[in-house]
Amino acid sequence: MSSSSLDPLDIVDPDHEHHHVGEEVERRLRKADRRRGLLLALPAYLYMVLFFAVPLIIVLVYSFATRTSSGSVALSGWNLDSYRKLGEPIVRNVVFRSAWLAANTTFVCLVIGYPYAYYAATRRPLVRNLLLVAVMIPFWTNFLVRNYSWRLLLSTGGPISSATEAVGLGETDLLFTRTAVVLGLTYSFLPFMILPLYASIERIDWRLVEASRDLYSNGVQSFLKIVLPLSLPGVIAGSILVFVPSLGAYVTPEILGGGRETMLGSYIVTQFLTARNWPVGASVSFVLMAVMLSATIVYFRSGGKNL
Repeated sequence: MSSSSLDPLDIVDPDHEHHHVGEEVERRLRKADRRRGLLLALPAYLYMVLFFAVPLIIVLVYSFATRTSSGSVALSGWNLDSYRKLGEPIVRNVVFRSAWLAANTTFVCLVIGYPYAYYAATRRPLVRNLLLVAVMIPFWTNFLVRNYSWRLLLSTGGPISSATEAVGLGETDLLFTRTAVVLGLTYSFLPFMILPLYASIERIDWRLVEASRDLYSNGVQSFLKIVLPLSLPGVIAGSILVFVPSLGAYVTPEILGGGRETMLGSYIVTQFLTARNWPVGASVSFVLMAVMLSATIVYFRSGGKNL
């Protein structure tokens, strides 16, 4: 048979066949890696489902329930009454007050945390590690004990009041004020601001700063045009990690604020335990968690995944 009568499809290209086999092997390896990764992540998935997704669904279901005249909850006859009550003036005032305190706390944490993180990230490893350990030390003490310690410090006759009285400024009673609440929240959540800032600043390529100085930029200009923009993911992450828990904080406002002004966390607890209005408490809780999830999504879409 002459070569002109051969069908091109009958001719086997060794290189093409080898390439096809290689693709098949790579496909199987990728599938095996995905399967292995799924098995490794399975405990984490189960934990998230049991302790996050299921409670969230329960709260969502109760937010549509009906409160009976006896104070019990009827899961029949779902409605949006609890969500309509979120627009009432008392709820709006609580939300605005809590958001204002959370914003103040976030601002104070940023003002204190950024210089600390910047200093720690630019030191030699030994000093850097010591500074990071200093940030973590508060976590070694019970949260409730820390708040009661601040109550002692801020009360009349406490160390702060005694110091101001000794210098002739008179007694200082900061306890049961908004200032005391902001101080307590700042102390509690400051590590959540410092650690993301440190991680962001530590990854900056400092050769860029050196190049800017070679181009006759001063320290302020180099910081504003290079360091600050490159550390924005840490600023966003720290702000979210401080603002969201401050918004729904309960222990600190109750201990240091004395319950004089109802905050969002206190309002939720009151709806569940005192007013026995579980649908309203569940609706406020679900909205608060939705805000937290939305903030997290915004953070990741704004480049936080590169932190």
